[in-house]
Amino acid sequence: MGATRVNLIGLERNDYKGRPSTLCQGCGHNSISNQIIAVCYELSINPHEVIKLSGIGCSSKSPAYFLGRSHGFNALHGRMPAIATGATTANRDLIAVGVSGDGDTGSIGLGQFKHMVRRNVPIVYIVENNGVYGLTKGQFSATADIGQELKYAGINDLPPIDVCIEALAADATFVARSFAGDSKQVRELLKAALSHRGTAVLDIISPCVTFNNHESSTKSYPYGKVHEEPLQDITFVPELEPIQIDAMNPGEQMAVELHDGSHLMLKQLDPDKHDPTNKLAAFRLLEEARQEQQFITGLIYLDENRATLAEASHLVDTPLAHLSNSQLRPPREALDDLMSQLVCCQ
Repeated sequence: MGATRVNLIGLERNDYKGRPSTLCQGCGHNSISNQIIAVCYELSINPHEVIKLSGIGCSSKSPAYFLGRSHGFNALHGRMPAIATGATTANRDLIAVGVSGDGDTGSIGLGQFKHMVRRNVPIVYIVENNGVYGLTKGQFSATADIGQELKYAGINDLPPIDVCIEALAADATFVARSFAGDSKQVRELLKAALSHRGTAVLDIISPCVTFNNHESSTKSYPYGKVHEEPLQDITFVPELEPIQIDAMNPGEQMAVELHDGSHLMLKQLDPDKHDPTNKLAAFRLLEEARQEQQFITGLIYLDENRATLAEASHLVDTPLAHLSNSQLRPPREALDDLMSQLVCCQ
């Protein structure tokens, strides 16, 4: 028997697993959970440094199936962004991973999602997008295709909300889309998202094998496998030691340096297809893809210059959760002085 493989902090891959899944066999959500397990193991992330957050829905059950040694908070429907904002503000050392769905984010939670994004809360925010409400037997969600027909819901007459466009409009600093059936791309985008210092939005098309997996649905396995158009061939290279990369010809490869010294290596399939640092190009790309019914995946937009919520709020480096009461609560004299200044200004 050979020795069990461990990562840099001495943990096995099994140490990153959670409870057995209760979702339907073949559900795309389970594939995403497996990739989170693989990524956290490969990046040697300490499970106890992670907080898993979710709302309500099939997708929001997923955190139970990975990182069983982590902190967790299952919030009310659509309210996960508020909990994430509070948790990461109180403890800046936490690595936040939020798992939501197209209903939890695109419907009841859209307002909270937009405000979390505009504040640039440090979180990997995954939307497991299948276009239906699976827990309540397959009604249309806000991302359902116009004209889509479901057995129990009839025909959808409303245009879909595009999660990536909503994120861009709210000034998101990391926007990507992937397909649960493309495990390699999901895995590499997750690595990049975990190294991003602000809000990283990952809209992952995750087919519902029970209610919405027919060929005409853009949220299905058959459609995704046929129509997926990857923007890049993505490989994430952690900065663990100096890395030498052979010189590339112009247009063949672009490196986006992340805040911690890691790099996201982008091998451009088409040099003229997309520049992920151009916000207007990102909007144009998504709108053209929507009109042409293309399934665009990959890194859509990246901005490393905007301050996070903690930076914009001028919080101290020490997490608030680790400060003493005397540090958190100013003395009576300080409050009296503040009040006297306010009175003088009236």
